[in-house]
Amino acid sequence: MPPFPTLDELLATAKVVSLPMRVKFRGITERETLLFRGPAGWGEFCPFPEYGDAEAARWLAAAVEAAWQGFPPPLRDTIPVNATVPAVPAARVPEVLERFGRVDAVKVKVAERGQELADDVARVTAVRDALPDAAIRVDANAGWDVPQAVEALGRLSAVGLEYAEQPVPQIEGLAEVRRRLVQQGTPVLIAADESVRKEDDPLKVARAGAADLIVVKVAPLGGVRRALDIVAQAGLPAVVSSALDTSVGIRAGLALAAALPELPYACGLGTVRLFASDITQDPLVPDDGAIRVREAVADEGLLERYAAPAERREWWLDRLRRVHALLEA
Repeated sequence: MPPFPTLDELLATAKVVSLPMRVKFRGITERETLLFRGPAGWGEFCPFPEYGDAEAARWLAAAVEAAWQGFPPPLRDTIPVNATVPAVPAARVPEVLERFGRVDAVKVKVAERGQELADDVARVTAVRDALPDAAIRVDANAGWDVPQAVEALGRLSAVGLEYAEQPVPQIEGLAEVRRRLVQQGTPVLIAADESVRKEDDPLKVARAGAADLIVVKVAPLGGVRRALDIVAQAGLPAVVSSALDTSVGIRAGLALAAALPELPYACGLGTVRLFASDITQDPLVPDDGAIRVREAVADEGLLERYAAPAERREWWLDRLRRVHALLEA
């Protein structure tokens, strides 16, 4: 493994961009990210602004792996992906799905703050109406409590759900939701996301028997190799997903999906479609429900066009300095 790069090496090629979103996603309409180039290619450092430096350190480790070390050998060269439907009104679902072309799986955001369960039911039903044969999974981002989750999943299961991602915040809550769903005969599997990537011990949820499968994201877990190790130790089926990345970050997700011994579910790696623009002339977007594994090379013209304002650039460079110091220590 090459030596960890110095701060000066990272700063020498660092670019900060702000990319417009087609629709509000995760409460934002602009996605900021810092990119840099190393001997193995481009890396992306984009922890959300509210994340602390300790959590952001894993994101930097993943970006350095991509740019300085590269990825493990792939076992497959094409990765099936799902479409992603944000918490839009049901009437906008066809418009969102149209951007993804043909897909066999769709992830639908639910439990959005300020919305009601009726909004979720209408949105998921609109997806089912548009795609009668697609696998539908819902993602609550820990937005419900246990009684709300059990009620919501009981109603949403009527349209047929592949699984529900992180319905409640805590591991104990996931286990309780899973138990109650089985008890009442609701056929919905539980997937853990935040309970993997935001825990000090990402294997805790598997040991607690609180999930049927796990969602793994390269950046929050510290890189492709660490994510592969976590999946191997967890012993549960895994879904590879993204953290609202540009094509540079999606490339790392594809590397993880390509290197997993088994890939039973379509991956959540089609989110570049949610951007109004990307930072490469050849974006990693799905074609007929899959993405071919290939490199993502940032385009200097696009980096310049979407360069973040000076004060935001300095904010990200200061963050890079702090987080690099943590990893170096």
